[in-house]
Amino acid sequence: MISTPPLIQEFVEESKVALSPLSQLDVLESEAVHIMREVAGSFERPVLLFSGGKDSVVMLHLAAKAFAPAKIPFSALHVDTGHNFPEVLIYRDRCVEKYGVLLQVVLVQEYIDSGSLQERSDGTRNPLQTVPLLEAITEQRFDAVFGGGRRDEEKARAKERVFSLRDQFGQWDPKRQRPELWDLYNGRHRPGEHLRVFPLSNWTELDIWRYIAKEEIEIPSIYFAHQREVFRRSGMWLTPGAWGGPKGGEVLEKISVRYRTVGDMSCTGAVESTASAVAEVIEEVGASTITERGATRADDRLSEAAMEDRKREGYF
Repeated sequence: MISTPPLIQEFVEESKVALSPLSQLDVLESEAVHIMREVAGSFERPVLLFSGGKDSVVMLHLAAKAFAPAKIPFSALHVDTGHNFPEVLIYRDRCVEKYGVLLQVVLVQEYIDSGSLQERSDGTRNPLQTVPLLEAITEQRFDAVFGGGRRDEEKARAKERVFSLRDQFGQWDPKRQRPELWDLYNGRHRPGEHLRVFPLSNWTELDIWRYIAKEEIEIPSIYFAHQREVFRRSGMWLTPGAWGGPKGGEVLEKISVRYRTVGDMSCTGAVESTASAVAEVIEEVGASTITERGATRADDRLSEAAMEDRKREGYF
């Protein structure tokens, strides 16, 4: 019997590894990295929207992998409503420092103080982010804006392209969106227009959590079960605050909750949970039949077309 020389055997074994099928997470990561590199090579002034939430954290991590060993070649931008969760803001600042990214923060409060925007009667400031975001894009001349939107989150996002063209007013017109056959992306735009780019379009909430587990990505503690004072409003557990809660007969209760998504405190609800580790969250998400926005975002319930309206106005 003729034995295989060691060098040939080593080559055969390496070839088997190279030809082994990619996992779903590997495919999604490769697609997102490709999109980010495409943007970096095609646009002059990209920027990444970064709130400290799980999706934007995953995007920042993907950007670091896409351009390693070089630094991430674009800055981050956060439109701060002033009603964000304090622990998320602390994490946000620590995270951008870790990845060596410049963070620009636009404050909704400054627009309210100047009279450019007015507080809403319901206390939520999420819809007030549109004007500050569009002004920041115009002033900084950003031509590509990375967002963490995923198609599984909400019906208006389900019809979004990876490269989403916005007109000179930052508005979205579904009739002007381009086909993206064979993962070919068209970044052409007229002066004054820009594109929103969504590298996580094909990911699901479960994919995000599995990737967080695989890559051992640190995320804010608010995503894990903890004891917190909350009150019930319109079927959601909300955190009390200066934004306007609790009111009337609303009663504070201290229970074990976690957050599936993070936004303005006035419209982001908690879910009752005991999942205090990533593996437990993955199990919980895998059993859920409601998307995180459907279960915990009051701003999406303002109307049947709440997200669609915000997209047309220029926010998402």
